[in-house]
Amino acid sequence: MARAAISVVMLCLFAATVIAEDPYVYYTWNVSYGTISPFGAPKQAILINDQFPGPEINCSSNNNIVVNVFNNLDEPLLFTWHGIQHRKNSWQEGTPGTMCPILPGTNFTYKFQVKDQIGTYFYYPSLGLHRTAGGIGGLRIFSRLLIPVPYPDPEAEHWFLIGDYYAKSHTALKQILDNGGSLGMPNGVLINGENVKHLHGDNKPQFTMKPGKTYKLRICNVGSKDSLNFRIQGHPMTLVETEGSHTVQNAYESLDVHVGQCFTVLITANQEPREYAVIASTRFTPYILEGKAIISYEGAKKHASLFLPLAPITWFWSLNQFRTFRWNLTASAARPNPQGSYHYGQINITRTIKIVNSVARDDSGKLRYAINGVSHVDPETPLKLAQYYGVADKVFQYNLISDSPDEYINKITVAPNVLNATFRDFVEIVFENPTVSVQSYNLDGYSFFLVGMEEGRWSPDKRESYNLLDAVSRHTVQVFPNSWSAILLTFDNAGMWNLRSENAENRYLGQQMYVSVLSPEKSLRDEYNLPLTQQVCGIVKDMPVPAPVYH
Repeated sequence: MARAAISVVMLCLFAATVIAEDPYVYYTWNVSYGTISPFGAPKQAILINDQFPGPEINCSSNNNIVVNVFNNLDEPLLFTWHGIQHRKNSWQEGTPGTMCPILPGTNFTYKFQVKDQIGTYFYYPSLGLHRTAGGIGGLRIFSRLLIPVPYPDPEAEHWFLIGDYYAKSHTALKQILDNGGSLGMPNGVLINGENVKHLHGDNKPQFTMKPGKTYKLRICNVGSKDSLNFRIQGHPMTLVETEGSHTVQNAYESLDVHVGQCFTVLITANQEPREYAVIASTRFTPYILEGKAIISYEGAKKHASLFLPLAPITWFWSLNQFRTFRWNLTASAARPNPQGSYHYGQINITRTIKIVNSVARDDSGKLRYAINGVSHVDPETPLKLAQYYGVADKVFQYNLISDSPDEYINKITVAPNVLNATFRDFVEIVFENPTVSVQSYNLDGYSFFLVGMEEGRWSPDKRESYNLLDAVSRHTVQVFPNSWSAILLTFDNAGMWNLRSENAENRYLGQQMYVSVLSPEKSLRDEYNLPLTQQVCGIVKDMPVPAPVYH
């Protein structure tokens, strides 16, 4: 009898364990304007809790993240979580296609789960040109304790948020674009919101190292336009992770970090104890802008050498570096969903979508950027809300673009750009870039396999060059001038997902779109219903809330 009672108790404890939620992590953000002066001249910036860059989000795989955002600006605000997949929950994606903005003087609480993810990410404000003003911070996801990482624990870890910088305010930059102009050259490059002017000045180091110890660095290009080369004087970097995937651990003297991309590296303090320079400089541009920072050894008395390592020159060097990035298939870590899709080379492609970027003037002479000839504009009613309320036909039209567009489309249609995708299709997306500038794209809601990248135009025979074994699973892709890049993914995450240029000017002027992935079974296993706390706006504001769509 006692044994039976013990068994019942154990079963109850087991059931309680099974249904228990994953841990919660809570943050409160007060977003306000402030003044920064990294190059001397003051500029209005967006601060979070009076910080620039903003506070770190620190969590572990499968944690639930709750961020209560108070908007103290005089304009609407949204935050997006760059690289977070939001499984079944595009409601929290934080883009104007899925959410109503947080109005001035109000607050909104984001709630999302970092399901089956690890690695280095960042967040930023997604409306207008807010990202050029700040509101950016790091988001790191540790592996759960039961899942080891494929390298020893470092002594410590540190962020390097790098990016180009415009001295004009975001409102002034917006006015330039609204008047038909272009943003032009940035004013400089920042590292963690700062720039060291004189290496032999009284500089505060980013961090101090103990001789013989190894340190982890999380590097993200959070800028608005330019690819950057990142390097550390006298210290090669061992790449261990990028965008949620452990990599084969190759050593690099420098890394090209394209806009929106993140890398995690290890460095070992095995050099002469002194100060060393950290450099981030622009790539593929007629100008060279350089940001600098200092790291130091404990007790160091000597300044950094004035002889700085140089950046590589051609984009072919960058292409060859990309080819050395390989997924670490032996590491224990979160795998992309659906589980098993890491055998992506054995899955049949069901659809090929070609994405071609172009730039032209609209009928009024205003500069516009486009994907497959459609330059996206955000309607007053978020696309996802219009779809959920059953009034999509009053807000946007599906499939304005073709899967196989011409190489370069001069005529541009200005409209919401929404492409329908079939749930669980295994899709090939080919990005073609016929322009002379490097492009960088991010796809929300997914990780994909970046399997190929070459100069010239894509054709089906290029598949023979694909890496179908150990391509890195990631969420951004660069496309070099007059070149193509190819990705493979399963559209298994139901929702409305933003595919966008990471170039702020291109994105603002239309080089983005949304992919609608609907669950045919209307099952809660595939997508969540409209959250009770979700804000509504536009034409659905005063409409009765629909009965739950998913069951």
